[in-house]
Amino acid sequence: MRKKLTIGVMVVITIAAAAAIGSSMFSGTKSQHEEIYHVMLADPKLYHDGIFSDTFTVKEGTYQFRFVLNGDSPEVLTVTLKGSSFSFSEDFKLEGIPHDTGISKYYTWKYNGQDTINIPEEQELQISINPQGNVLGPVSVYLIK
Repeated sequence: MRKKLTIGVMVVITIAAAAAIGSSMFSGTKSQHEEIYHVMLADPKLYHDGIFSDTFTVKEGTYQFRFVLNGDSPEVLTVTLKGSSFSFSEDFKLEGIPHDTGISKYYTWKYNGQDTINIPEEQELQISINPQGNVLGPVSVYLIK
């Protein structure tokens, strides 16, 4: 009985130590990417005449678009950025990627298109997002550095 208790205590101590080490490893890590802009488009009221528009300030540098989407997201998402010394427009096309586990088949989704931009200087940008008529399809758009 005493041997089982000793083994049980050792297991509990090992689990607690592993949890403490794992927690300390991840608590100090900082995201590699800085979120510059984010919008979640899941409500048709966010669009005016079928297009979402907003403004934000951005510094000089290289940025990348990221999307959170699903199969109901717009098939084509046109993103336009305009500033005093910068202009960009891209038609991001939705692609379903099939995954076959042998038991079932499922899809993950991504937008294909030029997702990296270079801003030459700090400026205010106007962003316009056109879902090509699909204002009901949810999508989140991020611009990260």
